[in-house]
Amino acid sequence: MSGCEARDAKKLVRSPSGLRMVPAHRSARSPFGLDEPPWVPDKECPRCMQCDAKFDFITRKHHCRRCGKCFCDKCCSKKVPLPRMCFVDPVRQCAECALISQKETEFYDKQLKVLMNGATFFVTLGTSDKSELMVCRLSNNQRYLVLDGDSHYEIEIIQISTVQILTEGFTPGGGNTRAIGMILQYKVPGSEELTQMKFTAAEDFSCNKKLSASWLAAMHKATKLLYESRDQ
Repeated sequence: MSGCEARDAKKLVRSPSGLRMVPAHRSARSPFGLDEPPWVPDKECPRCMQCDAKFDFITRKHHCRRCGKCFCDKCCSKKVPLPRMCFVDPVRQCAECALISQKETEFYDKQLKVLMNGATFFVTLGTSDKSELMVCRLSNNQRYLVLDGDSHYEIEIIQISTVQILTEGFTPGGGNTRAIGMILQYKVPGSEELTQMKFTAAEDFSCNKKLSASWLAAMHKATKLLYESRDQ
């Protein structure tokens, strides 16, 4: 097994919440992932934390796998996929958490694939007035933004500080906007200073502007998940 394969290896673990397929090394975890929350101890929740129903032999308590709080079966009946915590099967979640997880499913089912397939942009580094046509994609292990052209860059996702999506088409009276680029700020390992890159969707017919807009929309969603993971 090569060094890269070893770092990306996964293992099956059993937790109180269910089976999880997690990276063998914590350093290899996805930057979009979430840690399992600690469960509220049974002795601290005599009643459902949603509807206030008292727990007894008939009304049993259940823990939401996403927030760790105690609920009755009525308030915590949905089993929904939770890929951000690497669960193998759908797990029990409260109504509020289930709704959030269902919305995230679109990212994992569709937008993550868009990011990995990549799109073409003109990339400008720092204050340079020169740009380079490059293919930008998310690495398969989700930890790097890979840029390929005459030059090659690999930006570690966890080093990204800010992402600003650039749009056009906005009017004072409202209307549709279209993503046309982004400004990315990140730290280079070993330096505390921020490096800036500007991505602009290519205008020529050989590049699919619709694909670039879809990639930017997916990157916008990925940024939100990244910020949530950091704030956990």
